[in-house]
Amino acid sequence: MTWQPEIDELLQRRAAALGMGGPAKLEKQAAMGRMNARSRLAAVADEGSFREIGALAGFAAYADDGAMLSFQPANFLFGRATVDGRPVVLTADDFTVRGGAADASLHRKLTDAERLASEYRLPLIRMIEGTGGGGSVRTLETMGYTYIPEIPGWEIMVDNMARVPVVALGLGPVAGLGAGRQVMAHYSILVDGVAQMFVAGPPVVAAAGEIRTKETLGGAHIHAANGAIDDRVDSEAEAFARLRRFLSYLPSSVEELPARGVVKDKRRKGEDWLASAVPRDGRKLYPIRPIVEAIVDRDSWFEIGREWGLGVVTGLARIDGWPVAVIASNPESLGGLWTAATARKVERHVDLADTFHLPVVHLVDNPGFLIGRRAEDEATIRWGSRALAAIYQASVPWVSVILRKAYGMAGSGHAPADRFRWRMAWPSGDWGSLPISGGLEAAYRAELEASEDPAARLAEIKARLERVRSPFRTAEHYGVEAIIDPRDTRAELCEFVNLAQRALVPGRKGRGLRP
Repeated sequence: MTWQPEIDELLQRRAAALGMGGPAKLEKQAAMGRMNARSRLAAVADEGSFREIGALAGFAAYADDGAMLSFQPANFLFGRATVDGRPVVLTADDFTVRGGAADASLHRKLTDAERLASEYRLPLIRMIEGTGGGGSVRTLETMGYTYIPEIPGWEIMVDNMARVPVVALGLGPVAGLGAGRQVMAHYSILVDGVAQMFVAGPPVVAAAGEIRTKETLGGAHIHAANGAIDDRVDSEAEAFARLRRFLSYLPSSVEELPARGVVKDKRRKGEDWLASAVPRDGRKLYPIRPIVEAIVDRDSWFEIGREWGLGVVTGLARIDGWPVAVIASNPESLGGLWTAATARKVERHVDLADTFHLPVVHLVDNPGFLIGRRAEDEATIRWGSRALAAIYQASVPWVSVILRKAYGMAGSGHAPADRFRWRMAWPSGDWGSLPISGGLEAAYRAELEASEDPAARLAEIKARLERVRSPFRTAEHYGVEAIIDPRDTRAELCEFVNLAQRALVPGRKGRGLRP
């Protein structure tokens, strides 16, 4: 007697699981321009590397004699895989089974995916599509009772934010708990035009009196601009490419240090145009991204959050092969002033760098916090103070290159002041508690009023103060550690990142990363 009948049943159940929601639902998924869950798993994993866990889990109906009449697989799929040779935990929601709703899922699969990533120190990739929350109202009638809400596994998701890299790809409508899982990540993406994110979808919102389409309620363009997600992309293929790029800069867990990449341009000299990159006229704006790309390794710049918090540009890069986190003031947005959104963006990026042991390279041209009624309405001082707290709590090596302005409280966030400051300034450096030009008339009112020619006296005072504000005067008093030729910036940063490796310590930080 062999076990062939059971083996035959195993094959039958595997085939049913691979069928997902059935041919009609799969065709509908394709007609909407979206890949199905298993196609996504195959597209992201290295060829042949995906090993599914819990493939036979689902909901079956049986005849009186015990024969299986039908089988509906659970709509959450996960397993082990490699991505670019690195072991990861790969998950995907199956929208073809009850639209990804929780009443067609098994919560233990979701929590086990999170636990596997946590306990085995593996990056976690979530491909999200659907609600994944409490199911529909109809589910309550089927259950025959209601319940006080809880989120199975949320505590593990929170812990994973401080333990392993988490990437969330929104590849279709994402609502409720699905939206929560989307933002509980170090890097999150929505596919423009096919993925939307909301606390509750249009039917629920309509019941509250607000009529919206999916796009006008929670389209990718909305959340890329408000910072709820990091980026939006044009296709699933682009989302998969970006997740690979993002992971390439990070260790597999906080217990490791980021790996050095290939050193391609060690002897690369500084670009000559950097000497005139910052205009002499302090009122003139200039683009920051070309400067970033000129000082990091070629083709290594990976910007994150391009559409929100526009006063800074943030991203990952390599310098002399070593991964770094870059924060760069963006003068083309309000002169680089920190708004509430800019401060939130700084805080988030500093936390990412500190959690995964990435040295920070800060290019500074910061005239301070935004002022006025908008600043007060947005609670800029609270969000700005949180950003400063994150900077001071960070323990990774930090280098500041002061390109031009560093003023006020926001300007003090150019570097943590409670440890060795690796700072260098370009000759265009201009700093202080407040801009000199903004307080002249008030500070010298009596002298100006007593003058026979107030305009001439004001010009004289300005000329005197222009000499005082020279960055070389600051360097004389060791108020800045170095002033450099802008063309030497890359060489100086190569020195920094190599020495920074000696100061990096693997392990978990005392506080978890804030989502």
